[in-house]
Amino acid sequence: MTTRTALLRTGAATALAALSLTALPQAAVADPGTTPPGLAKQDTLRWNAPKDFHIGSAVAGGGHHTTADYPEPFPSDPRYRSVLAAEFSSLTPENQMKWEFVHPEPGVYDFGPADDIVDFAEANGQVVRGHTLFWHSQNPDWLENGDYTPEELRAILKDHVHTVVGRYAGRIQQWEVANEIFDDSGQLRTQDNIWLRELGPSIIGDVFRWAHEADPEAKLFFNDYNVEGTNAKADAYYALIQDLLAQGVPVHGFGMQTHLGLQYGFDGRMQANLQRFDDLGLETAVTEMDVRGPVGADGRMSEELRQKQAEWFRSALSACLAVEDCNSFTVWGALDEHSWVPNTFPGYGDALTMEGDYERKPAYYALQRTLAEAGPGGAARLAHHPALRR
Repeated sequence: MTTRTALLRTGAATALAALSLTALPQAAVADPGTTPPGLAKQDTLRWNAPKDFHIGSAVAGGGHHTTADYPEPFPSDPRYRSVLAAEFSSLTPENQMKWEFVHPEPGVYDFGPADDIVDFAEANGQVVRGHTLFWHSQNPDWLENGDYTPEELRAILKDHVHTVVGRYAGRIQQWEVANEIFDDSGQLRTQDNIWLRELGPSIIGDVFRWAHEADPEAKLFFNDYNVEGTNAKADAYYALIQDLLAQGVPVHGFGMQTHLGLQYGFDGRMQANLQRFDDLGLETAVTEMDVRGPVGADGRMSEELRQKQAEWFRSALSACLAVEDCNSFTVWGALDEHSWVPNTFPGYGDALTMEGDYERKPAYYALQRTLAEAGPGGAARLAHHPALRR
């Protein structure tokens, strides 16, 4: 496997973040009463990941969690935080950095939840992906329904980017700067994206420039769903990025969300598509992966579909690992209970890699084995670690 490139940043931490990597939940690893801590640590995703390759999770919070029948997981559940620390080397705030949460009123910013995530990541040797600065969804009412001139909107956006990115300068590895700016036909969302509608396409380059001004170290990404294969939307990004690079705009990466449904099929062109963006000189990433399917009354898919799900997770991870600068693979959550899928797609779910009391599903083992195989000494590691041979 080729040498991989990624940065690992550490720093000061809050009391909330001061969580040892060895404080693992019993259901997430072998019984600590019978397994030495060193071996328990090795039975995780992040331990088996190749050097400088980041395996990540979304940090549950905001969005549908605010109306769920459980407290928000990250601030309230130490066990959940221990799973994040043990299993993942990269964290993405699920909602805590989106406009409606971090910038709820004009000129007012609420950084508390986002600060806690960044502090926690630094305490546990993890990197952070910022999510997201420029999107058509989850904007506050004061922004979407305000009577602003184009000049005022431009100033609001610039202030937001400079303020949010600048606050975490040197502490966030990658920013998903522009999110879902094309529809599935490859057309810019000039109606439902307030920035494109009111300021025009040239604002895309400006938001990347502003983010780079605020943190010259951060890698700046486009991010979208339904771009795994070579389709109209992916082609539109490919053309746009070429144009922006020619203008000297600091675009550093392209992220494929990879929210998949078993009813649609897996696009076998994913590796080739990642490779063509890599050939532009970009880093690439799988940023929000889950694989949903039809579920019964118990919220579970059939065992046959779970095996198919596991194969799709394996295929997507393998595609990323095969491309030199695909350095990050993020599952959009840790536990099925917290997933956004059932709320958005009624009758579908079972989309992540752990369920119930953090029991591991076939999809988990597919990822763990694929990571182990890709690292140095993969064959020997598999031979001496029974859990990886599942």
